[in-house]
Amino acid sequence: MTLEINCCPNCGSEEVSRNGQTRHHKQHYKCRECGRQFVLNPAWKPITKQQKELISRMLLERISQAGIARVLQVSEDTVQRYVNSQAAAVKKQVEVTPKQKKRLSVQMDELWSFVDSKGNQQWVWLALDAQTREIVGVHIGERSAVSAQALWNSMPPVYRQCAVIYTDHWSAYDSVLPSKRHRSVDKDSGFTSYIERFNCTIRQRVSRLVRKSLAFSKKLENHIAAIWRFVHHYNANLQL
Repeated sequence: MTLEINCCPNCGSEEVSRNGQTRHHKQHYKCRECGRQFVLNPAWKPITKQQKELISRMLLERISQAGIARVLQVSEDTVQRYVNSQAAAVKKQVEVTPKQKKRLSVQMDELWSFVDSKGNQQWVWLALDAQTREIVGVHIGERSAVSAQALWNSMPPVYRQCAVIYTDHWSAYDSVLPSKRHRSVDKDSGFTSYIERFNCTIRQRVSRLVRKSLAFSKKLENHIAAIWRFVHHYNANLQL
């Protein structure tokens, strides 16, 4: 049976025939010219470029993916697919302003988080330039010397060569950082105040890091990408 009232959305041909029903009991059609299968007035529609830009901006605020879906009036699956597609594209390397080889000051700390369940702990290790307030090192992993080494390796060479590093008394730092430039201090000393303040900032801005939240990550890749996305946004806005 050929339907004269319907045209193929792919090639515009009117040579269209019925082709069963979808799982939602909507009439399925097939184009005899190009083979395209389609339904009339589909419920699912691709998100627009403007919606993608809005999603990217809202992901940098304390808004859950379910909240984004409600605001934009799209499905949660649509938002999740976009987040998944963007996760792989996020650059996982710090971008900071060039520094001369001179005495630099860095503050380090680790931030607790989890993926899927609180038994799957993922510590966010951060290094911050005390002068410029830039995040100069990031690693997400277990709370061990291996992660401390990964944080050290993530920093630009000029910091590894010149910086004096202030940390708390966590033993993992002692086994990794150069002893002559490592200062282990108490929190009330003030020498780690900037990185501790940033920990509060990132918890307030990234909903996945809120301690008691339903917006936690279910995939490690998306968790890591969300943190790196905010770090890039934070550093870029410091330079404006």
